[in-house]
Amino acid sequence: MATINPWKNFQALLPKASRIIGTVTSHNGNGSSTMALRDGSVMNIKGEGVIVGSNVLVEGGEVVREVPDLPVYDVQV
Repeated sequence: MATINPWKNFQALLPKASRIIGTVTSHNGNGSSTMALRDGSVMNIKGEGVIVGSNVLVEGGEVVREVPDLPVYDVQV
């Protein structure tokens, strides 16, 4: 039976794992890569399927796919 609870319906729309976009800086040779985030921090991720220097979408610590290099703007309202 479908739920009519609006909060449960909203939660079903949210991703289950965190999503992060960053740039691959190196491959570690053991099936993992190193990625730099926009704020300058670095993290290790699973997967070596993307070329070094490419932007990637990481979900749950694993490379999902390559993403385009789009400009980022900060706007104050």
